[in-house]
Amino acid sequence: MGGKPGYGVVTDGGIVDLGTALGDRYADLRSLLAAPEGLARAREYAAGRKADAAFEEVGYLPVIPNAAKIFCIGVNYADHLDETKLRSAAHPTVFLRYAESQVGHQQPMLRPRESTQFDFEGEVALVIGRGGRRIAAADAWQHVAGFSCYNDGSVRDWQFHTTQWGPGKNFAASGAFGPWMTTADEFDLNTTPLTLTTRLNGDVVQQSDTSLLIFSVPELITYCSTILPLAPGDVIVTGTPGGVGMARRPPLFMKPGDAVEVEVSGVGKLRNTVEAD
Repeated sequence: MGGKPGYGVVTDGGIVDLGTALGDRYADLRSLLAAPEGLARAREYAAGRKADAAFEEVGYLPVIPNAAKIFCIGVNYADHLDETKLRSAAHPTVFLRYAESQVGHQQPMLRPRESTQFDFEGEVALVIGRGGRRIAAADAWQHVAGFSCYNDGSVRDWQFHTTQWGPGKNFAASGAFGPWMTTADEFDLNTTPLTLTTRLNGDVVQQSDTSLLIFSVPELITYCSTILPLAPGDVIVTGTPGGVGMARRPPLFMKPGDAVEVEVSGVGKLRNTVEAD
């Protein structure tokens, strides 16, 4: 706010600025999550306080702009597995994104000049709030700070240059993460899964829910934390359902001038336009 990066609490009336009030102790959302009392302190400060800015008065960064690790999970819905013609795997398919490859809500996603095969992938992202190594599935929910919307924009021809997907998943400003994080205590995914909907120019192109994940949230946390210790502010992007553009006949890719939305029930709606790089 005021032309400076910050973070805050979303209310019905707008955003309560936490960066100015708590920045001397918690420089950003990642450091707030790392403090055991951080979220409670933020709630305490924001309770009953009027918003410092309306939603239209701020620009949006990715929810965690400086995430140390962004684990992305491939082919984690059965219908997406079927449409890709890939074989079912005994373990999650994991690739990594870099923070520089993301933009925030209402920021343009860039189709690179090297390709016209720019595809949408609506996903549910989870943010780690409590770190750990080799986290047991039974304990995994204690490590989740909250959930957000994610568009794993994919440059398909570059993705499949080799068997390694990294190049097609990391073009500058090709992914989107936002608009905000809704804390995990707002949900009980055991009884009410999160519904995921992707729209391209207003048309629904993907729709599913987290009960249909092949590898569940606890399984993903266990697997990823076995590779490296998870830290507060790390992100796991849980996979996209069927309906992606490359699997359609004819293919449906995003192009400059398009508008794409990823909506997650109980979280919000991530909206981006597409521009040429």
